[in-house]
Amino acid sequence: MTTVTMPQLGESVTEGTVLAWLKQPGDPVRLDDPLCEIETEKVTAELPSPFEGTMGEILVPEGETVNVGEPLCTVLEGVVPGGAPPAAAGATVGGSWSGGPMAIPPDEPPVPAPSSAPAAAPKTSAAGPNVPRPPRTAAINPESRERYYSPAVMRLATEHGVDLTTVKGTGVGGRVTRKDVETRLAAGAAAAIAPAVAARQPQTGGARYDVVQLSATRRTIAENLKRSNLEAPQAWTMVEADVTALVRLRGQQRAEFRQREGADLTLLPYFAVAVCETLRDFPMLNARWEGDELRRYHGVDLGIAVAAETGLIVPVIHDAGDLNLGGMARRIADIVDRARARKLRIEDIEGGTFTVNNTGSFGSIASKPIVNYPQAAIVTLERAVKRPVVVEGDAIAIRSMVNLCLSFDHRAMDGLEAGGFLAALKQRMETLGS
Repeated sequence: MTTVTMPQLGESVTEGTVLAWLKQPGDPVRLDDPLCEIETEKVTAELPSPFEGTMGEILVPEGETVNVGEPLCTVLEGVVPGGAPPAAAGATVGGSWSGGPMAIPPDEPPVPAPSSAPAAAPKTSAAGPNVPRPPRTAAINPESRERYYSPAVMRLATEHGVDLTTVKGTGVGGRVTRKDVETRLAAGAAAAIAPAVAARQPQTGGARYDVVQLSATRRTIAENLKRSNLEAPQAWTMVEADVTALVRLRGQQRAEFRQREGADLTLLPYFAVAVCETLRDFPMLNARWEGDELRRYHGVDLGIAVAAETGLIVPVIHDAGDLNLGGMARRIADIVDRARARKLRIEDIEGGTFTVNNTGSFGSIASKPIVNYPQAAIVTLERAVKRPVVVEGDAIAIRSMVNLCLSFDHRAMDGLEAGGFLAALKQRMETLGS
């Protein structure tokens, strides 16, 4: 019998919530079969089984939040299903929305769904006293799903003072999801604000400011960026590239690409391919810190910064250096769509060695990105802008110009490597399509 534990779903993630069990005790389990669905602040993912066998005991009920490394369930490796479900010591902790009631430990009585009435102070998790730990949930059946709230939903509602009984759920069986709560907050529904929270906030009539309540995702982003700035002495440099030929090439390929792939062809795939090629010549930038050890990687696992409604997400295209233009464009379109739909898998957010940011999509012409710690460098593609430029023979011509901005960890490299990388990247961008 092997115990399956809560994985680390991305760097800096310390806990996860079991949303649903996809296997029950006694069910056959094949290699990579999803055992359960797990949610964190940034991603919802299925946990695949690392081996074949029979599902054993469920150790964490649906809706429970546990720390990384804590036991989730057991699996009997190599045991052929068909007999009685494996015996478990004591009561089984677990259940299913479509099955029977969910057992809970005898020392913790069932807790009803939250209401607008004042409640006792929540438990705190290992993350610290300011992070509320939702109580264990009692038995759940299909008829009462709409009154079941995941810990992530409860944390968000508690933080913003939202009365969940007033929120219409769009999840399975009418369950209230995080997106439902965020939609309510965006709409500014005053009726959803609990009196205790409303009393703490400044009144808008005549007030000079409002207090911004940060979401859990926003706080995670803030902590990661603060750590990057505190631990990594960062330097910044920029070059200007003439991408007139590339813009012309993209125009020639755009219609055919849209017809074939069903998506628009932007400058980002060209840029990502050029970055991967340049990193082969400057491997010191394709590195990340593991404690005090700086690891320089041979393959490029390229992070793509994505602006989603829930905050900045950096999914990873693994082995990006092996992709051609079409493959890169398809992979970028796929991870961007899934990141914004919160459908990323565990492996989609792990192990990035270098990050690309497309700030030009917002109209930016120059920016100073923050290194995606523990990586050693990040580069941005700014907006391509037509303007008059002095060319060969002191003539003036209208050219498409773009700025390429690089931030790097000065502990890992000096300006020689960083400047050389950016100069080589500029040359590649200028020769594309010429």
